[in-house]
Amino acid sequence: MSLFNKLFHTNKASPKNTLSSTMSFFFGSSMAGQNVTERTAMQNTAVYACVRVLAEGLAELPLHIYQYTSDGGKQRAINHPLYFLLHDAPNPEMTSFIFRETMMNHLLLWGNAYAQIIRNGQGEITGLYP
Repeated sequence: MSLFNKLFHTNKASPKNTLSSTMSFFFGSSMAGQNVTERTAMQNTAVYACVRVLAEGLAELPLHIYQYTSDGGKQRAINHPLYFLLHDAPNPEMTSFIFRETMMNHLLLWGNAYAQIIRNGQGEITGLYP
């Protein structure tokens, strides 16, 4: 075996990193024999329980918007345009709890979470969709 091959030789028996379902389409499956995706991971009760505890734990925390007062304190900004969206219902189909739980599920399973911002003709935010 040449020096170049010795330096860059990989063990064929060692499994590759697991890839998400979209990336495995481009890069092939793992050498472990079983593809691990977000769907198959959630079928494992330990993964499901951990994701559920973290997502529900974050979603049940109160979410308020505050503004600073002139004396250096802070108070709830109930009249802020985003208060209702974040505290009560970000869109007509979801409560704030469900929205935040869904966003946390996406973050834990895929590594990121995005929300689509819906605006009216005046540029004001009227809805958030995961």
